[in-house]
Amino acid sequence: MRKKAFLFPGQGSQAVGMGKDFFIASTTAQEIFRKADKILGYSISRLCFEGPEEELRLTQNTQPALLIVSTIAYCLMDEIPFIAAGHSLGEYSALVASGSLSFEDAVLLVHKRGTYMQEAVPVGVGAMAAVLGSPYEDVKKALSDIKEGTIEIANWNSREQIVIAGHEMAVKKALSLLKPPRSILLPVSAPFHCKLMRSAEEKLAKDLDAVEFKDLTFPIITNVDARMISKGEEARDALKRQVTSTVLWFESMKIMDGQEVTCFVELGWGKVLSGLIKRIGRDWSVGPEVMNVQDMESLKNAKRVLAD
Repeated sequence: MRKKAFLFPGQGSQAVGMGKDFFIASTTAQEIFRKADKILGYSISRLCFEGPEEELRLTQNTQPALLIVSTIAYCLMDEIPFIAAGHSLGEYSALVASGSLSFEDAVLLVHKRGTYMQEAVPVGVGAMAAVLGSPYEDVKKALSDIKEGTIEIANWNSREQIVIAGHEMAVKKALSLLKPPRSILLPVSAPFHCKLMRSAEEKLAKDLDAVEFKDLTFPIITNVDARMISKGEEARDALKRQVTSTVLWFESMKIMDGQEVTCFVELGWGKVLSGLIKRIGRDWSVGPEVMNVQDMESLKNAKRVLAD
């Protein structure tokens, strides 16, 4: 019997058209989208289906959009995983799926989270870059040598992919010191998961304290500690620290391997996490079985494979 892990994507996976196929085919999807439109007070469904892309890319819109589509994918899967994890924003989706956080609370929280994160640093002051092919220790050493500006590791995504964030000048200085085989300045509006997000973290902490977190029906692995949790208060604490902390995705997936998880299903728009787990799993004794669910066709395929 397969040990299944569900993975929930974060910001960067969004695209115009997301969720529309689910909405057309499923009354469950229609209900979830309409509920989200009412909670937010504007048509997030229209933004998902029609754009414009630049409006969907605004952090306060992107975050609820991804949460909605991931929640729909989870509901339509109608499966309980052995364990789950979400990448940054995706941790909220994982907690909704686990029953710890209500969908209604989560939609408002991630909308506020996106707003606070956008407000924390003026556009053009911060930057993020993906460093490809440089070892973690080399990246860490290069960042420690930069004395002007804030610069930190934002995401440890895989052995070959690390994302850095901070003041724009410091990010560019780090890339010049590292000279990695490949690097990409990311098209983001703020430097996430670094100390520059402190004001956003402080505001969000108050909102997190105002909502209920129940104990989880299945464990998740937190971004901030790469640790399995099952208690509601552990989930709240992890989300409070997440905004300024490194996303330890590579370490989290190693925990999955240690738990002998062999089957991974990415629930939500895009295939970013599916691609990462395929690369991370090359070093494992048993290669992972990987699927994604982002529309009705991929949903039917995943259900067919899991039924075998």
